[in-house]
Amino acid sequence: MEEIQDNIQFQLTDELIEQVEVLVENQDDKELKNLLNEFHYADIAEILDELDLDDAIYLIKLLDSETTSDILTELDEDTREKILKNLSAKEIAEEVEELDTDDAADIIAELPEERQAEVISNIEDEEHREEITELLTYDENTAGSLMAKELVKVYETWTVAGCLRRIRGQAKEVTRVHSIYVVDKQEKLIGRLSLKDLIVAKSEQKIADIAKENVDFVNVAEDVEDVAKVMAKYDLEAIPVVDDSQTLLGRITIDDIVDVLKEEADKDYQLAAGITQDVDSDDSILELTRARLPWLFLGLLGGVGAFIIMEGFQEAFNQYAVLFFFTPLIAAMAGNVGVQSSAIIVQGLANDDVKGSINSRLLKEMLLAALNGVILAIFLFLFVWAYTSDVNKAVAISVSLVAVIIIAGLIGTFVPLFLDKRGIDPAIATGPFITTSNDILGILLYFWIAKLILGI
Repeated sequence: MEEIQDNIQFQLTDELIEQVEVLVENQDDKELKNLLNEFHYADIAEILDELDLDDAIYLIKLLDSETTSDILTELDEDTREKILKNLSAKEIAEEVEELDTDDAADIIAELPEERQAEVISNIEDEEHREEITELLTYDENTAGSLMAKELVKVYETWTVAGCLRRIRGQAKEVTRVHSIYVVDKQEKLIGRLSLKDLIVAKSEQKIADIAKENVDFVNVAEDVEDVAKVMAKYDLEAIPVVDDSQTLLGRITIDDIVDVLKEEADKDYQLAAGITQDVDSDDSILELTRARLPWLFLGLLGGVGAFIIMEGFQEAFNQYAVLFFFTPLIAAMAGNVGVQSSAIIVQGLANDDVKGSINSRLLKEMLLAALNGVILAIFLFLFVWAYTSDVNKAVAISVSLVAVIIIAGLIGTFVPLFLDKRGIDPAIATGPFITTSNDILGILLYFWIAKLILGI
C-alpha cells in the first residue's frame, strides 16, 4: 500500500527535473539510479518527456532493460521516436525482449520497415521473435494488432493435478492471469477456467469436466472498437482472440482497450473541433495549420454562402431592417441545436445505444426540436413585439426560429446516422460541418419565412 501511495503522490516539479539534469551532467550514475529507483516506470517516462534528447538517451542507456522497456511504452510518441532513432537495432531488440509481445510489436511497428527487419533479426528469443513477427502482419485497428500472445492455456484432456503443474511454467510469462483458456487437440478454444475452478476441483478430475463452455471471444479480424464494446458490455478484464476456425491465437487485456478508447476519444474530440489530423499542442506550426485549415476553409465558404443569401434578400432588409439584427441569433440557434443533436447521436453510436430505425429517431428529434423551438419562440416573440411594437415582425421572426430549430435538429440527427451507415466516423458531424451547413440553411429559411409572412 505504501508503494501505491507513493506513486499516486508523484508530482513532476521543476526542482526534480533540474536535479536529474545536474546528475546527468555530472554523470553521477549511482545517485541517478538511487533517485529513479524510487519512482514507477510511468513516472520516469514523464521525467524523460521533459528532458532534452541527449539526457533522455543517457538515462535509457543507464538503466536496465527490464525497467527501460516499460518506460518506452509510456513515453510520448514523439519522444520515443527520437530516442529509438538514437539506439542501435541491437539495443532496441534488448528492450523489446523484455516486453509482452503486443507492446513489443507496437514499438517495432513505429520504426521504418528496414529498421524493423534489423531489430527483429537481433531478438535472440526465437519464439518471442516469431510471435512479434506474426503480430506485425495484422491490419491496424483489428483485434490481431491489439492482442498479446502471452496467455495460459490448458488441454481438455489434462487432469486438474497435471494442469496445475503445467500452468506454473506458462504463468511465468504472463503478467496477469485473468482466465485460463481450454483448448482441444486442434488448439481450438472450447472453454475457460478461473483459478478458483482449479483450486476447488479434485486432483483427478478432467479439465473438460470443470471447464465453462460459455466463453466470450473475438475474431482476429474484428475491429478494435467492436472489441471494446464487447468487453465493456460483458465487463471483461481480458478476452481471447481466435481465427475463423476457432483456433486460439492470443488475448486482449483491458489496459489495451483503455488505450483504444482514449485514442478514439481524442480523435473524435479533434474531429468535433474541426481538426482533421492527430495533432497536439507541441507539433510544428505547419502540422497544426495542415490539420486545422481544411475546416476553417469550409467555414469561410459558409460565410461566403451566407453573404450571397443575405444579398439576395436585400429588398427585405430595405423594408424591415430589424431582420438584419436578428440574423446572428437565428444562425447561432441553428448551429447550436445542430451540434447538440449530432453530439447526442454520436455519443449514442459510440456507446452502441442507438437502436431502431432512422425514421423513428428523426421523428423523436423533430418533436423535441419543435417543443424547444416553441418555448424559445414565445420569449422571442414577446421581446420583438415589445421592441418593435409590430406583431407581424414578431410573428415572422419567432416562427422562423421554430422552423430553423426543427430543421437543424433533423440535420444534426440524420447526418451522423447517415455517415455511420456509410462507414464514416460520425464524430465529423459534430464539428464545423454541422455548424456551417445549419448556419447557411438557417439564414435561408429565416429570410424565406419572414418574406412570406411579411409579404415582401
